[in-house]
Amino acid sequence: MGGLGRTSSLSPLWLWIPIYICVVVVVVCVSVNVSAELQRIEHPAVKADATLSFLVIGDWGRKGTYNQSQVAFQMGRVADKLNIDFVVSTGDNFYDDGLTGVHDPAFQYSFSDIYTANSLQKQWYNVLGNHDYRGDVEAQLSPFLQNIDHRWFCQRSFFVHTEIAEFFFVDTTPFVDKYFLKPKDHKYDWRGVLPRKKYLSNLLKDLETALRDSTAKWKIVVGHHPVRSIGHHGDTKELLTHLLPILEANNVDMYMNGHDHCLEHISSTDSGFAAKCSS
Repeated sequence: MGGLGRTSSLSPLWLWIPIYICVVVVVVCVSVNVSAELQRIEHPAVKADATLSFLVIGDWGRKGTYNQSQVAFQMGRVADKLNIDFVVSTGDNFYDDGLTGVHDPAFQYSFSDIYTANSLQKQWYNVLGNHDYRGDVEAQLSPFLQNIDHRWFCQRSFFVHTEIAEFFFVDTTPFVDKYFLKPKDHKYDWRGVLPRKKYLSNLLKDLETALRDSTAKWKIVVGHHPVRSIGHHGDTKELLTHLLPILEANNVDMYMNGHDHCLEHISSTDSGFAAKCSS
């Protein structure tokens, strides 16, 4: 257990990191308020002990294989112990090529039938990964999936306001040039993204506005791709150019991502900014 973030009169941000293949558990004890252009989700009030706990998982939609079922079992145990408030998914929710539509049984086989523990019957906040963009993106964004499983919430970019912390979810896949220039044999669903330049410009503007207007003592940003990484994929140069300056300028405390299929904790000695890879 360790502290993270700037000195303040509030309780520190405590990080619990049991390594269950794809799981990072974070317990937060801080305070926040914000207004912004991005869609704002109000999460119910925190527990009586003034703490917020949640699980972070990425790159998981395997229909139970590749240790997904074992990880789900351990998630249930940890979630029960901590009495979590919600789950954060950093994307690549369904392998290999997202969903084919809202009636794709992969949603049931990879999500509802896997995360069955009572302690995991909480809200899931999801962003999209590059594998999700290889399928029907609109399916994952559709409210119809909430009728199948009430826990599901997925949007391209949004933020979650709680009594304790603020979470900014960012759609990182459209930033990466190679998906457009060298897609190989993959077909990406860019509906809602094109024209790309305008989409990214608006997203960065809205995120910067949200972060700038935030009065949060702690700000946490979530995306699929890493900004910095020593893993297989390495740094995401497009995020270094376009996203990192905004995070540093607006005193973001932590960036959480997936994609690299490893567990990393990278800190900046210049800004106090930290990045975590949870997949």
